[in-house]
Formats: sequence, C-alpha cells, structure tokens
Amino acid sequence: MKPHDLKLRRDKPAGPGPLYRPAEVAKILRCSEWWVKEQARNDRIPFAWIGGSYRFTDEHIAEIVRLFERRPATAASPQRETPAPRRSRSESPAPAVQLKARRPRRSRNVGERPSIAA
Repeated sequence: MKPHDLKLRRDKPAGPGPLYRPAEVAKILRCSEWWVKEQARNDRIPFAWIGGSYRFTDEHIAEIVRLFERRPATAASPQRETPAPRRSRSESPAPAVQLKARRPRRSRNVGERPSIAA
C-alpha cells in the first residue's frame, strides 16, 4: 500500500457525521426535547437507536424539517373542500333509543352485605 493511499483514507470521514442527542435536536429545531422524543417514539421522525437512546444525524434533522414542512396551495389548483350536506332531524335513519341510568354500585350492593354483629 502506498503512503498517499493512507492519507486519502484518513481525510475521508469514517462515519455519518456527528450524532446529536434529542436535547441538541430540540435546540436546533426550536422545540421541546419531549416533542423530539415523542415523535421518535411514535416513529414519526427518522432516528438512530444507539446505546439505548435516540441519536440524530444531519440528514435526519433535514428529513424532519421536510416532513413537517407546509407549503401554500398553488393559485392554479385551489383545493377547497365543500362541506357535506347537513341532515335534518327528520332524515335520521333510526329512532333514538331512550337510555336508562343504572343504580350506583353502592346502592346495588347494600342489601347483599352480611351484617356484622358482635
């Protein structure tokens, strides 16, 4: 192996770059550490699970920003939803059932208790 080959290998980064903790990512994104952990816990954002904790690369952070990015609708294609037509009460499919409340447990079990006599 030639000496200049080794130099090229040393100049090249060995891994994916720096790994950030949730607190550092929260500071970068200006949100709470809890939010970052909750999103990772629910698999809504990319992360690496290293050493039993969440770690994030620069690529992960960029992807998080892309995932939560909102863009305005273009003027050429307005996507306006029309509300569903309202039903009148006379159009209900089935008559309403009259509900009846149960007796509270305390009053149901009063007669079943054995009396304690000394």
